[in-house]
Amino acid sequence: MARVEIYSTMFCGYCARARALLDRKGVAYEDIDLLEDPSRRDEMVERSGGGTTVPQIFIDGVHIGGSDELVALEAAGKLDPLLGRGA
Repeated sequence: MARVEIYSTMFCGYCARARALLDRKGVAYEDIDLLEDPSRRDEMVERSGGGTTVPQIFIDGVHIGGSDELVALEAAGKLDPLLGRGA
């Protein structure tokens, strides 16, 4: 199974949407809450190539974007292969 990381905040609707999608799929992920650990924001911006909004989502270290991009991957049938679940 792929390693999934989400930089998020507790009160972000888009973050909740991304987490809910992954939860429905039974995907484990590391939720990096920037309210609890604000020192990781610079790390997020660097890793995402300048992304300053949350969520910023990574699958196996590859930046895929935010909630909209995650949902689009799912709708296109491309998320499961990225997660190591086959086609």
